[in-house]
Amino acid sequence: MREIAAQEITDVIEQLCVEANRVLPADLERLIGERAAEETGEPARAILCDLCRNLDAAREMAIPICQDTGMAVVFAEVGQEVRIQGDFEAAVNEGVRRGYVDGLLRCSVVQDPLRRGNTGDNTPAILHTRLVPGDRLTLTVAPKGFGSENMSRLKMFTPAASPEDIVAFVRETVELAGANPCPPIVLGVGIGGDFELCAMLAKKALCRDVSQRNPDPYYAALEERMLAAANATGVGPQGFGGDTTCLAVNIEAYPTHIAGLPVAVNVGCHVTRHKTVVL
Repeated sequence: MREIAAQEITDVIEQLCVEANRVLPADLERLIGERAAEETGEPARAILCDLCRNLDAAREMAIPICQDTGMAVVFAEVGQEVRIQGDFEAAVNEGVRRGYVDGLLRCSVVQDPLRRGNTGDNTPAILHTRLVPGDRLTLTVAPKGFGSENMSRLKMFTPAASPEDIVAFVRETVELAGANPCPPIVLGVGIGGDFELCAMLAKKALCRDVSQRNPDPYYAALEERMLAAANATGVGPQGFGGDTTCLAVNIEAYPTHIAGLPVAVNVGCHVTRHKTVVL
């Protein structure tokens, strides 16, 4: 049995909150640069180049890449041979508090969904915990801004729905979102499970590197079809038109009930942030 102190978890979460908000994953930054070079529309190309300069400035000045530093979403894969010394959830939230307050990140969490009232430290985090084999603890922090989150959708299809129907739903989601999620966007698509699991799958899909296609060739091909459909909308960077509305589509699938076919689309903006550490 391997022991990990709660303090170590707090320290790592604090670090991840700050770093994820300051530096975009390398594969996503590279993709934005590639799309800027390929973009045929002049306004769209200029916007993509501005986004690249913004990423450079954030890195050089050690400031957030976006003013909306998001709600902290934490995925934790806890090895079954790990024993955590202390309160795990409290350790995660303390790390978020320190990361946002001491890291000078914008605190955007309210203590009640209807009566509001800012918590002042961006806690509590959204925490997804999963037990896995082994003696490691994998922590991923994915700060999620709500300009894009608000554009996300979920639909309970029937089993009669075809792949074409699902692609059409993804395209419709992009069209309805328009400029609101600060395109170019990244789409996480969850297919299967039940009502709540397909939404979590979509969020988890946004934490996969955009350079990695689904390991199942069937879903990898479907990702490409969805990407083409999203870009065919012509929404373009920041909604001004162009070839690059969507940078990547990541699908996560799970078995489901014979009577259902849940599909969730979690929309991520051009700064779809995530960073992982393995303890």
